[in-house]
Amino acid sequence: VDDLRGEPFLLNIWATWCPSCKWEHPYLNSLSQEGVRIIGVNYKDERDLAQAWLQDYANPYEIDLYDPNGDLGFELGVTGAPETFFIDSQGVIQYRYQGPIDSALWQDELKAVYENLD
Repeated sequence: VDDLRGEPFLLNIWATWCPSCKWEHPYLNSLSQEGVRIIGVNYKDERDLAQAWLQDYANPYEIDLYDPNGDLGFELGVTGAPETFFIDSQGVIQYRYQGPIDSALWQDELKAVYENLD
């Protein structure tokens, strides 16, 4: 995680078995194309399925971490996928959103949270 410090980013918990993650994924691609840094955590999943998913549906993640047993998710207090953590430039979690992100939610609420991360 030390390598990720310096710029704020989103830490997105996702899995191929998660229907809401599939629904959210195109919007994450849009955010990534707009310059939002997103780190993925592939949560309790099969790595080969996840790699095929990212090839088929595009990859919004600067880095995609693999959490096959949910250990990182447990440390973060993840209750399910998708969840997104807003991490500041010092690597500190400043905000957590449980559920899929779409354009309306981003514009109305979450964009301001991201832009106010230092």
